[in-house]
Order: sequence, then structure tokens, then C-alpha cells
Amino acid sequence: MESVQVILVIVVVSLTILFLAVGFQVFLIMLDLRRAVKRLNSLLEDSILGGGLLRPEKLTSILEVFRRKKSPSDTREKGES
Repeated sequence: MESVQVILVIVVVSLTILFLAVGFQVFLIMLDLRRAVKRLNSLLEDSILGGGLLRPEKLTSILEVFRRKKSPSDTREKGES
């Protein structure tokens, strides 16, 4: 009977260690997800604030960039920086 108890203790201890490791990994994944959501939020905030540049509801919104007049900073030659 004592050998069964020893095996049971070994199994319980090993499962506890395994669950602690898995829990720590899940915690790290949640931290990474939180950082990614913060970055996405700031990116979306910037796109909402600068929403006058493009109209995303149109499929031709990329062409609108090329149709707009170039600003004075865009008219510089490539050699100048």
C-alpha cells in the first residue's frame, strides 16, 4: 500500500509543477496579448485622428493618395534630405 502512496505523491507533485509551468506560460502570453492590443489601439487611434487622408470605405482609397497634390516637403529631390 505504501508504494501506491509514493507513486500518487510523485504524480501529484509532477502535475503541480507542470500546471505551474503552464500557468506561467499562459500569463506571459496574456502579457504579450495585452501589449499587442495596446499597440493596435494606438495604431487605430492614429488612423481615426488622421482619417481625413483616406476613405477606407472605398476600394480605390489607395489611388486617392496618388491623386492628391504633393505637399512642399514631397517636392524635394531625392538627393536632398
